[in-house]
Amino acid sequence: MAYPTMETVPLTLERAEPFELAIKVSPAIALDGAPLDYSTLARIGRGDIAVGVTAEGLERVRRGRVALEAALGAGIAVYGTNTGVGAMRDVAFSADELDAFSAGLVRAHYFGTGEPFAPEVVRKAMAIRVNSALAGQTGCSETLIRGYLDLLNRDVVPIVRRTGSIGCADIGLMGQIGSVLIGVGEAAYAGRRMPAAEALAAAGLVPIHLMPKDGLAAVSSNAIGFAAACHALRRGAGAMRTLMASGLSAALAMGASAAPWRAAMAVGTPSQAMVAAWLVEGSERGGVAADRTIHDPLSLRMMAQVFAAAMDALESAARTALATTALVDDNPIVEDGRILASGGSLPLDIAIALQSTGLAFAHLARNSFNRCVLIGNGRRRGLPVNLVAPGVIASGFGPVTKLAGELFVRTLSLAPPISAQSLVVSDGIEDEAAFLPLVVERFERQVEAIRRLAALESLLAAQALDLMGDHPGGIVALVQEIVRSHSAFYREDRPLSQEVESIEKALASSSAMARLLQSAPLAKFDSTFSLDLGF
Repeated sequence: MAYPTMETVPLTLERAEPFELAIKVSPAIALDGAPLDYSTLARIGRGDIAVGVTAEGLERVRRGRVALEAALGAGIAVYGTNTGVGAMRDVAFSADELDAFSAGLVRAHYFGTGEPFAPEVVRKAMAIRVNSALAGQTGCSETLIRGYLDLLNRDVVPIVRRTGSIGCADIGLMGQIGSVLIGVGEAAYAGRRMPAAEALAAAGLVPIHLMPKDGLAAVSSNAIGFAAACHALRRGAGAMRTLMASGLSAALAMGASAAPWRAAMAVGTPSQAMVAAWLVEGSERGGVAADRTIHDPLSLRMMAQVFAAAMDALESAARTALATTALVDDNPIVEDGRILASGGSLPLDIAIALQSTGLAFAHLARNSFNRCVLIGNGRRRGLPVNLVAPGVIASGFGPVTKLAGELFVRTLSLAPPISAQSLVVSDGIEDEAAFLPLVVERFERQVEAIRRLAALESLLAAQALDLMGDHPGGIVALVQEIVRSHSAFYREDRPLSQEVESIEKALASSSAMARLLQSAPLAKFDSTFSLDLGF
């Protein structure tokens, strides 16, 4: 990824007036068709960096366009360009109908419904669509590339309703972005939702003219699914790091022995040894005496194995997801001057990787739930049942363990794979799908459940530590501090809903993550997902 000076970033073409200063107020990055990393994606998603492309990338786009126009000029049928799509693939259009067809194709594929994606995801999707096109194999025009750059650099964010893609090119979702380019649909400008035409005007832009193949290039891409997958995986990595902190806090509050973790350091896989070392160091810095038992429950002894499996799944999925940021998933493609039909629009690799991560998260949820039950039962280290303070008449934390159970089963229910579901559309020729946007949505819900489990486990750990008069150090002290800033020591029965939610929000904050990473780093993992940039 090139980080150029401002002079090398191409300015946009289609605008009502020049806006040189609008780009120069922030740092710039030039996309070049190479895979992006999480740091770059995070900065693009937040909208705090100007986006351009390299001259080499634009030259490849121009060469691809020349090849496409040569094919059209020779009367060659090019799918979705001078022919219809799907069941209408055999319908041919004359040269003077191509522009109208291209614009109509975008409007016809504006059919997503439901809640919209977060602006961060949409910004990343536009950058990914530009980046993959820079390989020069899409056949789109330079105008389309610059249209996306206009939206990114002028803070015009299309509203993309997230329901409507079977994950074999997100046509119904990408169509909502492409439509904004021609002044159709909805967009947010400066954070305010409005009709697309108004957003463009407010930003000093005008609708672009879609040339032949531009309409297909705008809709026939999995860029929104790829962006959402990258976004969800990074949030999942943050949620797992938070759960590691809450899990360690609960384990030490129950007097867990570090011996099984030391064993994992000696005989475990590299990932298990790394997590185990983290747990051992946290235990030593925590300063809580271990309970004198021969054998701890498996949910304590096997923490290194459970967290390492989830870490491996996240890192594997991350590698696959980042590769998609440069993937040419168009159909057809331009290759060596020829127009080739392609099956690259099936994002099965990332769908499978994400579903595997979802299974790993179900194991994280079970592990956390088991600890919540253990600590709530009391008895270890002499803790009272339901963590009720001595001499107090209360039900304590017994009832709230039902919340932990629901969150575990919720996470588990979202783990079974869906990408192999049979589906046939478009006159029988479109009979493969990966359902990537739905796979992402299910994983996002798992991440939410893990975050709430971490909050609940932290609350239970804080109560247990206070009951035992412990004064922990390290990451456990940080968790204790965050919990007590939102929830007082439990002396009599009281509602806990808002307290759990407040703790969840605080633990997931960028400030808490920064302190966690500083106090108890996992350098390689944290760097992979750029967790230091926050959320």
